[in-house]
Amino acid sequence: MKNILLVALCFVLTACGFQLRGQASLPFKTIYVSFPVGHPIGMDVRRLIQAGTTTRVVEKAKDAQATLDIISVVNDKQIMSVSGGGRVREFELRYRVSFRLYDAKGVDLIPTNEIALRRIIPYTDAQVVAKEGEEAMLVREMQSDSAEQILRRLEAVKVAPAKSS
Repeated sequence: MKNILLVALCFVLTACGFQLRGQASLPFKTIYVSFPVGHPIGMDVRRLIQAGTTTRVVEKAKDAQATLDIISVVNDKQIMSVSGGGRVREFELRYRVSFRLYDAKGVDLIPTNEIALRRIIPYTDAQVVAKEGEEAMLVREMQSDSAEQILRRLEAVKVAPAKSS
């Protein structure tokens, strides 16, 4: 009975179109990633490109077919609601990444673009340490999500084929 159930489950998964994401296909062989010092999103993007594509990340912009320039990363927190007694009840966490992609000739492949993410976090004075940990976890998750979105946008770029003379 268990074997029949397992086989039926496999058929259901394949019938629904489920498949693993697999390897991304970037339209260039080499890329240079430039990012503001102190922001780990640049390292996340580099890691995703190295682990999930055949594109090689190079150390110098002059050696790359394309350059990903992460222009700015902004992480802030705003009060969303307060109680009748004036205590904070909810915060909104915001994470914005501005980036552009250009080729070796300086032609924009992706003009300056922004990814903006928001998360709402309930807050209580009784759980300050736990809420700080939850906030740090949400910021890290937004950073990872931004890096994955950047990779998907890089994958969608259309590069004109090189002209041969």
